Amino acid sequence: MSRERGFTLIEVLVAFVIAALAVTVLFKGIGAGVGAVRTAGHYEEAVSRAESHLAAIGRSVDIAAGELQGDDGSGYHWRIKIAPLATSKLASGDPDPNQPAPPQPIILYGVTVAISWKEDGRQREVKLQTQRLGVAPSNG
Repeated sequence: MSRERGFTLIEVLVAFVIAALAVTVLFKGIGAGVGAVRTAGHYEEAVSRAESHLAAIGRSVDIAAGELQGDDGSGYHWRIKIAPLATSKLASGDPDPNQPAPPQPIILYGVTVAISWKEDGRQREVKLQTQRLGVAPSNG
């Protein structure tokens, strides 16, 4: 009968070790899940900030070739790159003084907005790209 009690104690110890390992794995999984939720929140915030910067182009930010960058607060940094993709062609020939002045050429610009931040020692970034129409700069 004493043998059975000894096996019972060993069985309880083995069960305790298995339960401890299961709890450890469970806590690691929960920790990874919380980290993933935090990262997803940062990506969502970055996309929202990038959309805001895109909406400002042509309103508070001129549509012209070049790069702009700055600090967006809360650890986020923004960068806007605007580059010409195509230009409309105007009719060539001598202008008729009786006709109104020809319109300025229209340029299709490629616009890229990048929002970056550091998280867990890694640099992360969201980029949104679009195209916008703008008037060619006047020569003079």
